[in-house]
Amino acid sequence: MLRLTRVTDYGILLMTQLVSEHESRRLTANDLALATRVPAPTVSKILQSLLRSELLVSVRGAHGGYQLARAASDISLRDIIHCLEGSIALTECNLEGHDCEQSAFCSTSSHWKRINQSMLEALGNISLAEMADEHFIPVFMVQRAIPIQNISEAA
Repeated sequence: MLRLTRVTDYGILLMTQLVSEHESRRLTANDLALATRVPAPTVSKILQSLLRSELLVSVRGAHGGYQLARAASDISLRDIIHCLEGSIALTECNLEGHDCEQSAFCSTSSHWKRINQSMLEALGNISLAEMADEHFIPVFMVQRAIPIQNISEAA
């Protein structure tokens, strides 16, 4: 089964919380933990990762807290997932720098690469702003490539 880790699920939840109710003000880790019911230590860990990836900024002090580093429409699901999961790949042969011992014999490798690319594009086309919109309905278009016939075959 393909699935995101709980940390990534929580990370997306925290990021949408920053958009949904408080885009104009900063929220503390405790504010986010209370609003989302995610344990405070987990919230802090996730926020640190999001800070390192420059998806969030933090401000210290009495009116400090966390806020998005850029507009929610400029942050994609792919950005968040990559931050919290690392490289995104459906199969190991899609990981950068991975040398598969079956590559010389594998008839599906190129197909998996195209499928993986489609998934990355789909995740890249869904913004955090859309995820925070309760009326958002994701629409994915998957196009089946039609091979171009050789001119001599068509005749």
